Order: sequence, then C-alpha cells, then structure tokens
Amino acid sequence: MRSNQVAIKNHREEIHLISRRCFVSFLITLILVALLIIRLIWLQCVHHEIFTTLSTKNWLDLVPVEPTRGLIYDRNGVLLAENIPVFSLDMIPDKVSNIRKTLHQIREIIPLTANDLGQFHRQLKQHRRFDEVTIKLRLSEEDVARFSENQYRFPGVQVKARLLRHYPFGKTFSHVLGYVGRININELRHIDPVNYSATTYIGKSGIEKTHELILHGQVGYEQAENDASGESIRVLNRIHPQPGKNLWLTLDSHLQTIADNAFAGFRGALVALDPRSGEILALVSEPGYDPDIFVTGISNTEYNALQHAPDRPLYNRAVRGSYPPGSIIKPFIALLGLDAEAATPDTTIMDPGWFQLEEGGHIFHDWRRLGHGLVNISRAIVVSCDIFFYQLAHHLGIERIDDILHEFGFGELTGVDITGESPGILASPAWKRHFKNQPWYEGDTIISGIGQGFMQFTPIQMAQGIGTIGARGKHFQPHLVLAEESEGSRIIHQPIDLPPVQLDHEEWWDTVIEAMHNVIQSREGTGYHFGRPKTYTVAAKTGTAQVHSIHHRDPTKDHEDQSILPEKLRDNSLFVGFAPVENPKIAIAVIVENDNAAASVIARKIMDAAMGVPEKI
Repeated sequence: MRSNQVAIKNHREEIHLISRRCFVSFLITLILVALLIIRLIWLQCVHHEIFTTLSTKNWLDLVPVEPTRGLIYDRNGVLLAENIPVFSLDMIPDKVSNIRKTLHQIREIIPLTANDLGQFHRQLKQHRRFDEVTIKLRLSEEDVARFSENQYRFPGVQVKARLLRHYPFGKTFSHVLGYVGRININELRHIDPVNYSATTYIGKSGIEKTHELILHGQVGYEQAENDASGESIRVLNRIHPQPGKNLWLTLDSHLQTIADNAFAGFRGALVALDPRSGEILALVSEPGYDPDIFVTGISNTEYNALQHAPDRPLYNRAVRGSYPPGSIIKPFIALLGLDAEAATPDTTIMDPGWFQLEEGGHIFHDWRRLGHGLVNISRAIVVSCDIFFYQLAHHLGIERIDDILHEFGFGELTGVDITGESPGILASPAWKRHFKNQPWYEGDTIISGIGQGFMQFTPIQMAQGIGTIGARGKHFQPHLVLAEESEGSRIIHQPIDLPPVQLDHEEWWDTVIEAMHNVIQSREGTGYHFGRPKTYTVAAKTGTAQVHSIHHRDPTKDHEDQSILPEKLRDNSLFVGFAPVENPKIAIAVIVENDNAAASVIARKIMDAAMGVPEKI
C-alpha cells in the first residue's frame, strides 16, 4: 500500500509572487488614476470654457431675434412699404431626423406647392443646420389650426409669427421702392453673418437695396431655457433688436399715382423733380410689376416670364433707359449758341426745308417739308426748326456742344440714390473711335444739333437738365430720400449743390425760357398737344425721336404715317418743361415709346396736379 505524497509549500515563493502581483496591480491603478487626473485637468482647466459652454447649451440656447425692418413713407406721411404679421411654417434641420419623410408627412396636413419646396431646399443649402428655414410663408388660419393639432408629430418644426414686407400701392412705386427677397448665396458673401443671423430677406432693388443697412436694423438675442428634448421652456434674458430706421421719401404719392395711371397702355418713363432742391416728386417706369410676388417667393417660371417679357416690366426706364433726346436738346444748343456768340436773338436764317454742307453733298431735311421761312433763335425753338440748329451745330462744333451738355449733367451719372442708373451717351469723336471704330464726320455734328445720331440720355438726366434751365443755372443732385427717422427723431437730408451752369450774359436765360414759354402759348408752337393752362405758366420743349433710320423717311412729307409702321418702329415722343415760368417748383421729363403725341398729354396731367388744378372727372 502506497502512502500519499504531500507537497511541501514554498512560502517564500508565494509571498514573492503575491508581492509582484500587488505591485503590478498598484502600478496599473496608479497609471489609471494618473490618466484620470490628467483627463480631469484637461477638461476642467485647459478646455473649461468650451465644455462649460457646451454644457450650458444643453439647457440654455442663444436665439437670434430678427429686427423689425424700417417703414417707408412719402413726403406727406403716406405709407409706401409696411410690415404685416403672418404665420410661417419653419424647420430647424438639426432637430429633424428625416427631412424628406417629414416634408411628405407635412404635405398630408398643409398644402405645399412645388415653389414652396423649391424655395425651402434652396434656403436649406444656404443656412446652418441649427438655423430656422421657412417651409411655407403666409399660412392660413386653417393651416395653423391643422398643424397645431399634429405638432407633437414633428419635432423641430413649428409655426412662427413673423412680419412680412408689403407694398400697399402695388406696381405704382415698384421701380422706386424695389422689393425685398430671400437672401441668396452670393449675397451671403457680402453681408454681416452675425447681423443677418435671424434675417431671411434683403433688399434686392430700388430704395430697398440702396438703403438696406438703414432699413435692416441690428439683430437681437434671446437666452432661452430648454428641456431634455431641446424644446424651449422659457426666456431667461433678452437683448432687444434695434429696429431699422424709417425713411421719408421726396415722392408725392398723389403725383406718382396720377402719373402711373396716365401711362395706362403706354411704355415709357417720367421723372418730375423740384428744381429748387433736386427732390424727386414722381418717378415712373411703365410697365411696372407687383413687388409683393417677390416677397412671398416667385417661381423660376414666373421670374423668367417677367424677365423676358417683350415690354420689360423689370427694366427701370426712368434711370436706366437711354433714349435719343430729339428736339428737346434744342434749348441747350440755343443757350450755347448765344453764350458763344455764334448767334444773337436777332440772328435770322431762311429755312427752305433742307440744309446742305456743300454742293453735291448730303441733304439734311427739316421735319417740315417746305421749311419755316425766316427763323430767329426764339422762333426756331417755338416751331422746332431743324435747319436753324443744323447750321448752329455746324458753327459750334461737337466739342463745344459736348462741353455745355456735360455742364447740364448729360452723359454722366446724376448720383440719384437708387440702384441701376445709366450714364447715357454723350457722343464725341473719341467715343465713336472707341465704340464704333469709325471716324467722326461733320454730318454727325449736324444731326447732334437736333438730338439725333449717337447721343442718348436718360429721363432723369433730362429732368435734371431742364430743371437747371428753369432755375437759371442752379444745379442740384436728384435725390429720393428726404429724411431718416429713428425713435421719434428725424434727420433731414439736405439738398446737394452741384457746380452751377454759368453764362456770360444772364439775359440769355430769359431769351431761351421765353421761347420755351411760347412753345405752349404760341399758335405755331409745337406744344399744342399740351394745351394752354389758364391758371399757371409753363415753359417747355417737345420732341420726337426716331426709332428707325432716317433713310426710310419720305422727304416729300411733313409727317410720316406712323400707323403703317410696326409698333416697335414708331417714333418716341418726348416732353420736358417746368412751371411756373417765373419761379419753377416742378420740372418734368416724359418719354413715351412708339407714340408721337402721348408725352405732352401725360405731362399736362402731372403739371395740373402739381399746380393744384382739379382733376377732370
């Protein structure tokens, strides 16, 4: 029988083994504790501010608050652009797990058009995920009620009350005020992202764009407490936004409305201003458009239809349209002729109905086939004698003609405070070489004397120029903003003086103005379509500008039958004038496209209204 063997324990080895295990455990523990301490120092000390902010944001949120956009009034306090309360449906993309599914479910409750969805997706690309993006503007009461019943199904989507821009007069002021629209990607690169963090809209054209910084205001903030789901519980603190300033314009809404109505059925432009200050009283470009459609969001199809419409309703003819001035240039040429001693009030020529530089050369015809007989400078303005001004232009030369027209502001920007102004064209030999790569001929100078050829002026330049004649050389920059208003205080914009037009003999002003007065008063004056006012005096000049080339004309006729021509090839009619003659308070320029008489009729309606003549019913 074998005996059991008993292993003898090595206590020393076991103690050594246990000691090593304890040491390793202690070392590991020490390293872990050290790492924990380092991590705590890293979080609590090095990145204290960052994680404190993140922690705070779990229950506090800093929400930007959109400032109220400034209002726009006319000179008499009539509201032209206002803000109306509406409900919109907004989404915070960061709080929505599946945007496409959410939109599909919303469409089952609230009707969403293709344009609504297109606008939403465009805005989605431009905003950060935690910014509010509008799904639909101007919800009806039924829409609000239906969505409120289903609000619990759509975390991150909410109905929000906001103010929306509205233009009470519709298209009447469209080309002056312009419109606001949703901010696009290009505009985001040029605006202050902080100040526009709560803003969806920005001025796109007109006064809304030119004075965007004044009208917009400064963004505010709300410090809101959130619950565990991120929904706002209450507002803890509020930094109130600073509303935009209100603008008072120089426009007279009564005159503007009359002018807009007078253009019914016509294309063209009108600018009326006060020659004593440069304040614009009316500025019309027809046809116009409804600016409200841009605020709510216009589809690409609708926008393209407007942009490519044959009548160009988006084109501001009053400040951008460049037109041959025709005979309205003759008073300016007459002033130069008198001042340069190229003619005197007694200078007389015989007008046979044609003019020729040299025998065998080109024949320049008068608008009247048989001419006007004996003509001096005053009668040449009254009857609009082309032959007199052909000869005068030939004697003066294009350089001196350009100089005097430049003094009156033609061929350069007037500086009016509205977007998109064109400088027009003040033709010269240098201009023709640069743009046409052709030499300047004497015939170019001759037809420049009656406002034909290459010269093109804008209606606002015409109004400024004729107003300067009415003010006998005093010259002001046209402007639309009369005052800014903020918190009850008003800052008045003062008139901007421009260098005056000075003549060697002041009496030449009276000579030309008296002739312009007779354009209306004389039986042979060309202003017969305007009529003869009984309660006020008017100095004026009418004009007809050819749209198609002169070689199509029949020189055996005084007037070509415009009705046989396609409408787009018919002459434009122009009218410039001021009233009253003694101390003008209104100067006006009217151009009507493809109609040879309407400009004077439209001008009469505006002049009557400005001078207090009751409207005919």
